[in-house]
Amino acid sequence: EHDIPYGGDKMLFEILHYDFYNIPPIEIARLTVEANKRNYNGEQASIRKLLYDKSNAPAKDLFDTGINEALKNFSTAIEQLIADVSNVTLQQLFEKIIHKAGVLTYIMQNIDKVVLMQLLTKLFDFIKDETARNPFLRLDAFIKIINLMEKEDIKLPLSQVSGSEKGVNLLTAHGSKGLEFEYVFFAGINASSWEKKKNPFKGYKIPDTMFSSLAKGSEEEELRRLFYVALTRAEKHLHISYAKFKNDGKEMEASMFLAEILAGHDLPIVKEALTEGEMMKFQELQFTAQAPEIEKTEEAFITGLLEKFTMNVTALSSYLDCPLGFYYKNLIRIPAGKSETLEFGSAIHHALEKLFLKMLADENKNFPSSKEMLADFTRYLQKHRENFTQEEFDRRMEQGAIVLPQYYEKYVHSWNKIVAIERNITGVVVNGVPLKGKLDKLEFNGKEINVVDYKSGNVDNALLKMKGPNDKEPNGGDYWRQAVFYKVLIDNYTQKDWKVISTEFDFVEP
Repeated sequence: EHDIPYGGDKMLFEILHYDFYNIPPIEIARLTVEANKRNYNGEQASIRKLLYDKSNAPAKDLFDTGINEALKNFSTAIEQLIADVSNVTLQQLFEKIIHKAGVLTYIMQNIDKVVLMQLLTKLFDFIKDETARNPFLRLDAFIKIINLMEKEDIKLPLSQVSGSEKGVNLLTAHGSKGLEFEYVFFAGINASSWEKKKNPFKGYKIPDTMFSSLAKGSEEEELRRLFYVALTRAEKHLHISYAKFKNDGKEMEASMFLAEILAGHDLPIVKEALTEGEMMKFQELQFTAQAPEIEKTEEAFITGLLEKFTMNVTALSSYLDCPLGFYYKNLIRIPAGKSETLEFGSAIHHALEKLFLKMLADENKNFPSSKEMLADFTRYLQKHRENFTQEEFDRRMEQGAIVLPQYYEKYVHSWNKIVAIERNITGVVVNGVPLKGKLDKLEFNGKEINVVDYKSGNVDNALLKMKGPNDKEPNGGDYWRQAVFYKVLIDNYTQKDWKVISTEFDFVEP
């Protein structure tokens, strides 16, 4: 937000929900909806600016209480912290954040304050170490370090001093190395969890020479060593267990490492079976944590949003995937920055849109050159440069320069020229539900239409999404549902006597 003013609404929306501030979610929702409405009406609005304006607005009358007090306090704190970025050291900024943002107060009132304080101190120690190495380290550079650590799964080591003699350590076999315990319960000793565990590189071909220096069967020996490391953590008692059946009733196989132990040692084997009462208690566990719900006080607010809502295929998929996610993404419309993948897809769409529009504008209906199409792609990517890191930008520029000319040369002589491009369909109501959609391309044969939807992903990954309803996916795959939605939309579009006979998903990448 310091570097790109009003560009951090996505993160700001999330931060407003933090426990530190005790802001009612409905107040955040109202603020977000108002910002979205202003943007829709052509104003340059953001959550931060709207929050600041409301926090500093004079009272309209004696009875005007103004904006929620917690929101007002947050606005004051965040504006001061943004100003501090350029005026204090990184260590001083961290100190101001934990005080002004209410982090320290929250920790001291929390039942787990000891652990939370250890975490906070460890992070501050890390900042001190980094600034000692680089006295000129600024916030943006430090954030890049944190992002890289998250990407590479590099964790800060933490030695917690709190504990309990009655506690139980839950460890992986790897994590147990170097530790010893009086009692060890070694669970899940099934072949599917050990020697027959699915390869994480499945689907990727590893060069034959990559592991040429490893002896044959070395992977199995490494697993065996790891298995025996876990076994030898016990000082007094070792309890080994495995499952005979999966939840679906299919039989499971014990690990061969367990068979090796039994072949050399006469160990007691006990078949454990749970009673119906014990099974009932276990099955009840999955229902003890309730799914998040929208509070009753918000019903009137949501009703107002739904009255103006029009369903599109993206919103439909969002609702079927998670109704609560639909509420936040499609009704409240929380700020969400475009991902690298989505922005690249938008650039591809833009280039193809321009290509066909220029063809339609040409007197002889000739397509412009592939170089001109690539130039449109490049201009779009450069215009939306803020959505890419330098590495991502360079990679996507190179990818587009390869993919688009190949796509152009393969199809330029076979494309249908009787088309409508980026057609908006609105005003459709089916069974009382208002529908709308924006279609990439409509190809005409009289009044019959082939709907074309461009895709920039891998076609192999999309095959499952094209399947119709089945027992596993009763609503069908995303792309199948998209095709049905387009047909329902256009067939009920009363302004035109069109009929959809097919839908084509055009994957631009080979």
